[in-house]
Amino acid sequence: MKLNELRDNPAAKKDRTRVGRGPGSGKGRTTGRGMKGQKSRSGVAIKGFEGGQMPIHRRLPKRGFTNIFRKTYALANLGRIQKAIDDKKLDALKPVTAAALCQAGVIHSAKQDVKLLAKGELKAKLTIEVATASSAAIAAVEKAGGKVAVTLDRAAEEARKAAKADRRRSKGKKAGKKAAQQQAKAEGEAKAKGEAKAGGEAKQKTEAKAEGEAKQKTEAKAEGEAKQKTEAKAEGEAKAKDEAKQKDEAKPAAEAKEKE
Repeated sequence: MKLNELRDNPAAKKDRTRVGRGPGSGKGRTTGRGMKGQKSRSGVAIKGFEGGQMPIHRRLPKRGFTNIFRKTYALANLGRIQKAIDDKKLDALKPVTAAALCQAGVIHSAKQDVKLLAKGELKAKLTIEVATASSAAIAAVEKAGGKVAVTLDRAAEEARKAAKADRRRSKGKKAGKKAAQQQAKAEGEAKAKGEAKAGGEAKQKTEAKAEGEAKQKTEAKAEGEAKQKTEAKAEGEAKAKDEAKQKDEAKPAAEAKEKE
């Protein structure tokens, strides 16, 4: 075999279809896109477009989120470690570390933190050094006479989680306090509006009452004056009639006296 004789396997590489090279190729002129229309033009991207109706990727509900701060571990099961010991890939007399697990092929990379899980059966007495381990795995290793050294600072991790929970609680308290302040403000404004409305209604009632009383007084006064005028006029007319009657009665007597 020479370098100049190296070739790909048959059908390993397929040439791209060259379009627009005449009708004899089968992909000339319209180049397989058909006659006219939006999809025959260039610069068209209608993936997910369904003619104007709500597309499927917007109709379907979305749940949850992706935690970008999620901690990932390289998982190592007890059964897999025991198999590596049986295959002479791990030395049971030496501490089992991430580097030893990677060299034995139990995990893919020694750069990741390792988490020990209890799947499988462990018979060998081992000292295992991992970042973290499940309680069942620790119990299984101790039952076999070994021990698990957890390198991850659980106290610091718990403190970090507690601080995060405190921040969330304080944020919730702040939000609750802000909501309470807004509610108190709204209640105060509603109370002030109610008081202003009640004051306005009371003022209107007082003014209406005063106007009614003043109107009644004015009407009573006008009625009294009109009554007095009517009575005075009637009295004057009656007096004038009496005087005219007396004159009429006295006139014949005076004429008779003159004739005598």
